[in-house]
Amino acid sequence: MRPGRRGRLILFNKPYDVLSQFTDREQGRATLADYIGIPGVYVAGRLDRDSEGLLVLTDDGALNTRIADPRHKRPKTYWAQVEGVPDEAALEALRRGVTLKDGPTLPAGARLIGEPADVWPRDPPIRYRASIPTSWIELTLREGRNRQVRRMTAAVGFPTLRLIRRAVGDWSVEGLAPGEWREISVTSRQGS
Repeated sequence: MRPGRRGRLILFNKPYDVLSQFTDREQGRATLADYIGIPGVYVAGRLDRDSEGLLVLTDDGALNTRIADPRHKRPKTYWAQVEGVPDEAALEALRRGVTLKDGPTLPAGARLIGEPADVWPRDPPIRYRASIPTSWIELTLREGRNRQVRRMTAAVGFPTLRLIRRAVGDWSVEGLAPGEWREISVTSRQGS
């Protein structure tokens, strides 16, 4: 970023089956370039191809670090549609932190929620099995390991079927349809 120039901050609602990068030379899959035509911005904290929701992009390297680096412990809130209905013991295990193959997770916020009213239909829809109910969990993490939410819910016996990142700190996906983005101004409080 040039001296004296404010950084750009983009909030993007990443659709399912889109890569959190601007190119896919090998396979030609959908990428951020199919949605965002702003040069020089980079993702601050990726989402897997099969996850949806808020991606934050910026052209300011220091801001990118403050957003994405786990040392800054910026909360990230997820809605996970899981197979089955977690009981209080499973939720408490998520709150305390669970042990994964790469070590214990930090404690997380975890609560059972109703199906979010403002959730959009997914294309393709999740698999449906009449004999197994699904439910929604809201999880708030302060770290960001690879496929962490999916691994955490599986560790307590409730595999994730659909995963939406709802918010990163104070920024949320609210008001953005899948594939939509908006640029916002950054205050020093938000960037810290």
